[in-house]
Amino acid sequence: MKSAKMIGITAGILLMGTPAIAQDSGEIGYAKGALGYDALVAGQNELALQQLEAAEKVDASDPARLINLGQVYARMGRTGDAARAFMTAMESDRNFELILADGTVINSRDAADQALQKLNNQFAGR
Repeated sequence: MKSAKMIGITAGILLMGTPAIAQDSGEIGYAKGALGYDALVAGQNELALQQLEAAEKVDASDPARLINLGQVYARMGRTGDAARAFMTAMESDRNFELILADGTVINSRDAADQALQKLNNQFAGR
């Protein structure tokens, strides 16, 4: 059975306010700050990027890490890097159910695909 993990997909896939599940952080199964969740929620993109890049205990190919990294890149205007992060998460051999910040449960590949579609739609609308 696949385990559920919570990540902060704050601005990318679904609109949200605060995490639906009250916790110290939205990073279930990860060390606090490893996915840059709280920094993403607070709009602190530079801090989120620093946390994601420094998360030594999270595999660089972890879909949750890649999706949040893509979110940070998209917010910073690094659309090419964001697209690559989302595509890598979609194509990963690993996938699992994620609990988004609004409580929605979604497969990591679907979450990455939706984030990429949203990025493409934003880019096309310019």
